[in-house]
Amino acid sequence: MTNAPFGTLLTAMVTPMTPDGAIDRDGVAKVVEHLLATGHDGIVVNGTTGESATLTTEESIEVVRLVAGFVGGRAHVVAGAGSNDTAHAVHLAQEMAAAGATGLLVVTPYYNKPPQRGLLAHFRTVADATDLPVCLYDIPGRAGIQIETATLIELSGHPQIVAVKDAKADLFAATEVMAATDLAWYSGDDALALAHVAQGAVGLIGVTTHAAGRQYRALIEAALEGRRDEAVALNQQLVPICNAVMNTSQGAIMAKAALVELGVIEHATVRLPLVESTPEHLDKLRGALATLPTVLETPVR
Repeated sequence: MTNAPFGTLLTAMVTPMTPDGAIDRDGVAKVVEHLLATGHDGIVVNGTTGESATLTTEESIEVVRLVAGFVGGRAHVVAGAGSNDTAHAVHLAQEMAAAGATGLLVVTPYYNKPPQRGLLAHFRTVADATDLPVCLYDIPGRAGIQIETATLIELSGHPQIVAVKDAKADLFAATEVMAATDLAWYSGDDALALAHVAQGAVGLIGVTTHAAGRQYRALIEAALEGRRDEAVALNQQLVPICNAVMNTSQGAIMAKAALVELGVIEHATVRLPLVESTPEHLDKLRGALATLPTVLETPVR
């Protein structure tokens, strides 16, 4: 198996907020401890689920600094440093490194739809900005364009670019890149975690994992160790919670709602244009939480 540079189970962490929309620092600490207690060996901060689009640059840096301090070396801290402005992404990368991040997540530049040559230049420029290892984030549904297979293969030659978070839902394209490179592959799609790991991915960067960390840890371990029947059973049992978090309204909304239901944080506040969960979605979430399979606590490797 390819080395897992950022661990094997990571959550794209929400940013807890007080009812007035300010950063809830105590909530940040509680979510960090919850994730570490439920099988995580990495946390992604300032990603989409962290509402990076509506955090100021200063808030994004502060949250990374807080998480790095609370983690205290117990797990990888991967900071989102993506932007559709290369100069801003470079600034973010350098600030996140100074704030204590141990890795960077760099998303495809969104909205302006650069050509693949532009992606090559963008990712290389950001990767050159620090000494931290970089995970590329391929999510055409949000960015508007994909990182093409040839581009990923070319980027694999950069010494700082070590991994890909794949939310493209093209399993064969993932296989092509894994066959041609040493990039560590992470499923960026909760529903495809088993499929990705079965064909060579090293782990998952999830959202449903806010509520089902132990279960996804058990799923990944079973898949990596060849316990097929166990992995398939867990994957099927996780359908309700995956649907409730990822296929109702929006991941950050439902992940915060789940953390409130679990007693981890007090408020499910999100910033506009996001809005809190509806009663119908909350009912679905509560039903799904009640179906979570019981698993033995799995040690983090």
